[in-house]
Amino acid sequence: MTYCVGMSLNKGLVFMSDTRTNAGVDNVSVFKKMVTWENPGERVITLMTAGNLATTQATISLLEERTKAPEDREPSIMEAPSMFQIARIAGRVLREVIQTNSRSGEEASSSFNATMILGGQIKGSAPRLFLIYPEGNFIEAGGDTPFFQIGEAKYGKPILVRAYDPDMSFEDAVKLLMVSFDSTVKANLSVGLPFDVQVYETDTLKSGTSQRIEADDDYFASISSGWGEALKDAFNSLPNFKFDN
Repeated sequence: MTYCVGMSLNKGLVFMSDTRTNAGVDNVSVFKKMVTWENPGERVITLMTAGNLATTQATISLLEERTKAPEDREPSIMEAPSMFQIARIAGRVLREVIQTNSRSGEEASSSFNATMILGGQIKGSAPRLFLIYPEGNFIEAGGDTPFFQIGEAKYGKPILVRAYDPDMSFEDAVKLLMVSFDSTVKANLSVGLPFDVQVYETDTLKSGTSQRIEADDDYFASISSGWGEALKDAFNSLPNFKFDN
């Protein structure tokens, strides 16, 4: 499985993904699930994927190929005039790949399902963040929904809901995401390190800082142990329950 989060802040966008793929207990591999396209000074686009690996790789490959194909078709993601149009293109390509591989044709077979988080900025407009479904439709992040999760989302969501703040720094956002990812790793063996992290600062129009968090990363280990101890302390500080006699 997978766990990926895309988060919108007042400062920009933050992306984080795990790298584990699981086709059974004896077939666990590491694959990068985040890709970025950029034309510095004009646009930056980041895509994260979850679901069937063949589907997600084919989708990324088609998007990449169509940035280099002759201009006798619809604009590529590097030519589209808005992030909304880029989300439409990515959604159509994902649906195309699923339909090509699915026996059911018009329906998105669960065997080939995939979801994607797409974010970035084009010069002259604000950064935008989208969640793209297997059917090719999508929704956009906003004030009420400032972050998206794909894959094993349920374990890491509570801390995001409680601690997210649109004014937080990139450093605090990454710390929050590490707690969310740690909670997910603890609960589900199909999600695991290394993690890929990337931030994008509004109006820079170039790829921001990116980093891979390896399994032996000292900071992540301190976050994991520190969060566990903090939870125990918080639990012990709560009033004791008493049964009614």
